[in-house]
Amino acid sequence: MNVLSLFDGISCGMVALQRAGIEVEQYFASEIDENAIAISQKNHQNIIQLGDIKKWREWNLPKIDIVIGGSPCQGFSRAGKCLNFNDPRSVLFFEYVDVLNSIREQNPDVLFLLENVKMKNEWKDVISDYLNVQPIEINSSL
Repeated sequence: MNVLSLFDGISCGMVALQRAGIEVEQYFASEIDENAIAISQKNHQNIIQLGDIKKWREWNLPKIDIVIGGSPCQGFSRAGKCLNFNDPRSVLFFEYVDVLNSIREQNPDVLFLLENVKMKNEWKDVISDYLNVQPIEINSSL
């Protein structure tokens, strides 16, 4: 399975896939935080770092089987200022959508998972409309 992890952080997506027993052929990661990348590379030397999601059109990827990631949540979190898509970090959700749609052109059967925080229904509805799915709530402590 070829995996593309957007907003990869310290590559917890790789850990989840390993724990689920899913064999990963290639794992591509988009992340800009240098500390997160350093931890990812220390724990998973085979991850291919792609850099900034805003430069996704420059990536030369093979067929991707699953896209995972969690776009920045600061604009949606009740702990934040609730700027929703007016927050320059949370608006990166639309980059996730663009990448996913581009990959769907190559592989219409691509799977995806988008992680985020609990948020107001009006913002959740926008995300659901763009992805054409209804979200499910998963207890992250499990």
